Amino acid sequence: MTTPPDLRVVPGLPPGKLRVVITYLEMTSPPTAPKPRPPVEKLALLRAERPTVSFYRYLYNTVGEPWLWVDRRKLDDAALTAIIHDPKVEIAVLYVGGVPAGFAELDRRRGTAVDLSYFGMIPEFVGMRLGPFLLGCAIDAAWKGGAGKVTVNTCTLDHPKALRLYQRAGFTPVRQDVRIADDPRVTGLIPLDAAPQHPIVTS
Repeated sequence: MTTPPDLRVVPGLPPGKLRVVITYLEMTSPPTAPKPRPPVEKLALLRAERPTVSFYRYLYNTVGEPWLWVDRRKLDDAALTAIIHDPKVEIAVLYVGGVPAGFAELDRRRGTAVDLSYFGMIPEFVGMRLGPFLLGCAIDAAWKGGAGKVTVNTCTLDHPKALRLYQRAGFTPVRQDVRIADDPRVTGLIPLDAAPQHPIVTS
């Protein structure tokens, strides 16, 4: 049964909108702390070379729906394929016991600044200490690939521990932006009952 969405009036915020605070972080030298050790047995980290659109959408949608990730949902298959098949875009998938558990995506299309454009765990694997391990692997891959710096951003829609996780890994906040965005549950891109921690703003 579908859970009715939480509706709320937020003063100063138009109906169907979200207030999003984005924090941009960067790392200008490789971390000196050892990379986190694998927290469980039967782990495999594999690069997805020219992944199918359907497999990528499974990863993106499953990982991102609880946090209202929407940018890649807006793309048609041709536009999405152009990104994920670009040789300067690296997608690594973490498997636990042969099952996809999360993914990290590195974007090397902007010169020596490598962006960790997407990173996250499939909901059933959250809380198993797999996130710090996958993040450490992604950071290591970025530097080994010749990064001059590594960047990432997180926002108030993400997991509440995301910012702290990035900082513990060695990233430093450099700026913040505040945006008013369309709520993708209202526009129909994400189910209405997703992300109940963020009520839908109504009139």
